Amino acid sequence: MTLAFQVQKKKRLRVIVDTDAACEADDPFAIAHALMSPKFVMRAIFAEQFGSPETTKKSYDEIQTILSAMSLSVPVYMGAEGTLADTKGKEISPASAFLIEEAMRDDDMPLFVLCQGAITNVASALQECPEIASRMTVVWIAGHEYGHKKAPFNEFNSGNDIPAGNIVLGSGVELWLIPSNVYCTMHIGIAELQKRVYPCGDIGKHLFEQLVQFNASKYADWTPGESWSLGDSPAIGVALNPNCGRYEYKEAPIINEDTSFSYEEGRPLIRVYQSIDVRYVLEDFMSKLELIYG
Repeated sequence: MTLAFQVQKKKRLRVIVDTDAACEADDPFAIAHALMSPKFVMRAIFAEQFGSPETTKKSYDEIQTILSAMSLSVPVYMGAEGTLADTKGKEISPASAFLIEEAMRDDDMPLFVLCQGAITNVASALQECPEIASRMTVVWIAGHEYGHKKAPFNEFNSGNDIPAGNIVLGSGVELWLIPSNVYCTMHIGIAELQKRVYPCGDIGKHLFEQLVQFNASKYADWTPGESWSLGDSPAIGVALNPNCGRYEYKEAPIINEDTSFSYEEGRPLIRVYQSIDVRYVLEDFMSKLELIYG
């Protein structure tokens, strides 16, 4: 079965997904959601690092696994192999080079870059070509709730390249930030995933099995056991429907070494989400999966 509706061209978006796809179990769900959404014209998927140079290739390989399981073909680009500091003085990555090319291309369709991890590739592109800041919207899953004097925990995405995050936050790009107090609310039971996702073809099997495998590993001590937070999926949700959560425009923070925020007057305004419609995002994903692959 296929989706029995279309999206008008004037409502569609050019989309790039930037993802540390192999670091944790939620990224593949968000990638699959983006790929199934007819509002999105998928221009590329970028492999993002998650803590060391070799992780970019792991992300790249997982993206290819997802595309194979969905029988889809989308351009995939290697991002920076390491942080901005690791790659200083080197040629920009294929991902950053493509972002510059795509942002500078004349097209009436808005460009959205959905970032589900560190934001090294976007920061590198902005350093190389600052004028792209006015030609795209960046959605980033990262950071903590405004007002914390001390970080409640080391926030993974911003913490994996703090200088990159600060470059993007200070760039003036249209930035939609989805912090930890929001993305951590994306709860779903693993039993529901077994019932709704696992039966849906090769991609459903892969999504479920990789989550269960990660949940049983030594890297998942922080998880509650029978549930998961699909914390990258709000990036897809707000691009599909910007009003699927409550938000305010605030001055962009500065990320500190412990991933807490500090503040200065005169910083660029960014959109900060305070809530997300969890069931809308999850049901949209699972309904598309069932209709297309179930």
